[in-house]
Amino acid sequence: MNRKTFFPRPDEQPAGKVEARPASTVVLLRDSPEGLETLLLRRNKALLFAGGYWVFPGGALEPGDWELAEGDELRATRLAAAREAGEEAGLKPDPDAMVLISHWTTPVDEPKRFSTWIYAAPVDSGTEVVIDGSEIHDARWVNVATAVAEHRNGSLGVLPPTFVTLCHVAHYQTVAELLARERERPAPEVLPRFCHGDGTVFVMFRGDAGYASGDGSVPGARHRATLRDGCWHYEHRSVAPEFPCLIGP
Repeated sequence: MNRKTFFPRPDEQPAGKVEARPASTVVLLRDSPEGLETLLLRRNKALLFAGGYWVFPGGALEPGDWELAEGDELRATRLAAAREAGEEAGLKPDPDAMVLISHWTTPVDEPKRFSTWIYAAPVDSGTEVVIDGSEIHDARWVNVATAVAEHRNGSLGVLPPTFVTLCHVAHYQTVAELLARERERPAPEVLPRFCHGDGTVFVMFRGDAGYASGDGSVPGARHRATLRDGCWHYEHRSVAPEFPCLIGP
């Protein structure tokens, strides 16, 4: 694997905080006449976490993943992503064909935290999707650019990692192009910080002027996603070079 991944410094994970549980997600992709498509799953509205939101297949690593990977964490995350795709959607992406596109870690102040590897993987366009009907209540293949547009018009509810990932993937035209470029692009390590201010909810990323203090009103660089009218809006402006934009090849 010729990719470089950036992980948080020790001082960015304060002592006494809840340890992040390893997890993985896979962005399943296929080509279509209308462009690049991805599979989105809608979580059961009754679930406490992300109930009713559209997500990519994924979940926490299980003992069997570690066993099959013989303790290799990165291998275990690939196996877990493939397993979750099978359990939630009836699809079986090849773990060896997956390409890491980012790694998100839940904010340190959250009571339940995950360290999530997000992969992209091709799937056979003719394979039938079979949802579990329990955790997942709906599924759809959707053009990636259409999914972004639907979120922006308020008809597709997603969480920040899904939104940023969709916006990023939307820059590609084909599965082959995405996989080739993403194999060479350093996978960003994202440690967001949720904040509220003046009635606005936003998520700051490293490089934002207010990231260290948690004060979103601090003037200067802006690297954040802001929730306005139920939709996320990503901003990357005047940010130092060491904190690149999370969207775009």
